[in-house]
Amino acid sequence: MKKRILSLASLSLFISISFSSCNDKDKKEESIETDPITFTKEAELYLIKASGDTIQKLDIELAENDYEHQTGLMYRESMEDNQGMLFIYDTERIRSFYMKNTYIPLDIIYYEADSSLVSIQKNATPRDEKSLPSEGPAQFILEINGGLSDEWGLEKDDKMSYIRTEE
Repeated sequence: MKKRILSLASLSLFISISFSSCNDKDKKEESIETDPITFTKEAELYLIKASGDTIQKLDIELAENDYEHQTGLMYRESMEDNQGMLFIYDTERIRSFYMKNTYIPLDIIYYEADSSLVSIQKNATPRDEKSLPSEGPAQFILEINGGLSDEWGLEKDDKMSYIRTEE
């Protein structure tokens, strides 16, 4: 009798789990829609040859706090060639970036405190978590679409200058 009660209890539990599982499978998975991240112009940046000639003018977003430094251009689907993001730090030191959750290839350009170009990490691979360090101390880092630093002929010791446009 004990075996029969145990068997009935087991069967009852099995049936309960089976129906519950079927019900879960019948439910449609709900997806959460997120708004796309859009570009917000906060400043204009000028790329300047060491000789003083202006190479290019860009509309840029600024990354000035820890959250902005950590997220940067992550989750962006695209960026115009005349746009970029400038990371601004309080101090100059060796900096290193990576491409986790970044969907577009980027050129990562490192600048010293005096705005002189230190080094460039060209065509950084999207979603790659490999460290991409500067070749010297940097206080400013500019991210632009991959390949543009070659197209524009950017070189060590070229300069950059930016002017805030937002209030």
